[in-house]
Amino acid sequence: MPVRRSRSPHAHPTLSEIAELVGGDDPVKHLRILRTGATFGEIEQALAWAAGAGERLGESERPLQGRVAAVYDILTEDRED
Repeated sequence: MPVRRSRSPHAHPTLSEIAELVGGDDPVKHLRILRTGATFGEIEQALAWAAGAGERLGESERPLQGRVAAVYDILTEDRED
């Protein structure tokens, strides 16, 4: 079941909503994201950058900061370069 889009991007998701939004079966990763205090909008931004949007948008021109950067780091920590 997808996360309801009626949620404000400024709202803070629950652990189950993070699991739905991020996907995967890593409850520790989901909990770590929850603990960042990131909002739906911040998690969605981190997900977009993790999917390569940063490269298309000129990552060096707009570096990630704060909670978005923290979520991005969690999402991408297992990737091989």
